[in-house]
Amino acid sequence: MKPIRGNENDTQDQLREDLRQLSSTIEELMHATADDSRENVARLRERAQARLTETRQRLSTSGERVRHQAQDSMECADQYVRSNPWKSVGYGAALGVVVGLILGRS
Repeated sequence: MKPIRGNENDTQDQLREDLRQLSSTIEELMHATADDSRENVARLRERAQARLTETRQRLSTSGERVRHQAQDSMECADQYVRSNPWKSVGYGAALGVVVGLILGRS
């Protein structure tokens, strides 16, 4: 299996930008409702709804991508453990010792 290295920073930046735009649109909607201009409110509600739909879709897509990456990582780990059982036992024992030492100091 090949290691998974996605454009996580790009995805995070895009998500931040989407959420910033959504927040901005919602703020505009709040200010517009103070004026109670029906035409202005309807226009801003449509923009907010469109941005919300886009953000939900991107979050859904990102969630699916993360799920696939996690599944690929688990398959890689499973394959490694099956190919190197004694190394895996040694790594597990070493990790157990380290965690035990850390917890013992607390």
